[in-house]
Amino acid sequence: MPTISAFYGILIQIFWREHGPAHFHALYAEHEALIDIRALAVIEGSLPRRGLALVLEWASEHRAELMEDWDLCTRMQTPKKIAPLS
Repeated sequence: MPTISAFYGILIQIFWREHGPAHFHALYAEHEALIDIRALAVIEGSLPRRGLALVLEWASEHRAELMEDWDLCTRMQTPKKIAPLS
């Protein structure tokens, strides 16, 4: 489960061999949410409102990179790190 980015105490991870839709995991304290990359919507779990807003802002800025990492992971290749939210 590679961590591809981290900011404000939030970890962003993409797992190998996961099935669609294309998504990433956002972990914040005891919370975890799966975020659809294309729709930028929570498909499972939850985050506190402020944490979710930060994750969605970051994902919006890095959607193309997230899709590249998703494609790498589906081919069992190591995803690239993505810059944190600044």
